[in-house]
Amino acid sequence: MKKKISLFAALTIVLCCTALNLAVGQQEHTVTGLITNRTADTLDLRTDYGTQIVTLTDSTKVQSPKGLGIRKEQMSWASLIPGLKVSVKGISTGEGKFEAKTITFSKDDLQTASMIQAGLTPTDEKVAANQVQTAANKEAISTNEANVAANKAQIAANQEEVSRRFSDLADYDVKNQTVVYFETGKASIAANDKAALKTLAENATRMSGYIIEVTGFADSTGNAAANQTLSKDRAYAVVNYLMQDCDVPPRHIVSPGAMGISDPVASNETAQGRSQNRRVEVKVMVNKGVSSGGN
Repeated sequence: MKKKISLFAALTIVLCCTALNLAVGQQEHTVTGLITNRTADTLDLRTDYGTQIVTLTDSTKVQSPKGLGIRKEQMSWASLIPGLKVSVKGISTGEGKFEAKTITFSKDDLQTASMIQAGLTPTDEKVAANQVQTAANKEAISTNEANVAANKAQIAANQEEVSRRFSDLADYDVKNQTVVYFETGKASIAANDKAALKTLAENATRMSGYIIEVTGFADSTGNAAANQTLSKDRAYAVVNYLMQDCDVPPRHIVSPGAMGISDPVASNETAQGRSQNRRVEVKVMVNKGVSSGGN
């Protein structure tokens, strides 16, 4: 009887130790870094210790601090863009990979990343404002010219930062794309554009590791702040349609944010040109590493 009790106790200790070792191996920890690359299933983070591959799952939560930071606001998967600084809590799964449970970022960092993606529109506006002031006040020509030169230098520096942060975007092949057009001041999707989006989504879901990039733009009608907001509303109208009506999983969509009036495809001096600039560009992309594998 004593031998049976001793054997039972020994087995219990072994099982407890095994469970403890597993628990330690699966213990959650946090990794902080800059997103340099994004696929449907992974993020590449540039950390102080090198590149960390983060695995995404349907249960991964994307959030941002709210108020004093104690509460968290759920954010869109589309916010996970290259250039965004994030804090990822999860568990190591072996082979250098890290499965994300929660991904947290500040809205200020999202705005910074989005502005870089947007082509630095506010900086361009400062240059234009300085040029207008130069014409209006000839006595300040030299000062304004210096300001314009300084702003142009800042644009060049920022563009260098864009190239550094987003060089990894060149690692994608564009497999399909469409453009959705909008009426002045509107963010509603027309029926023919909905049909085009459905077709694009159906074809995309047959690909492995696809990402749908959604980018919104506006024409020059109205002020800059309104155009930034309108371009964002248009992009998210398309994002929501792809998720809700086309059954595209949220983690397969990335939206760089509001592009405002940057990168016009036609002149804003004509009605026809403005109609082409009120748009959302939708691209289906596959990482070249995945694409070269036969998908």
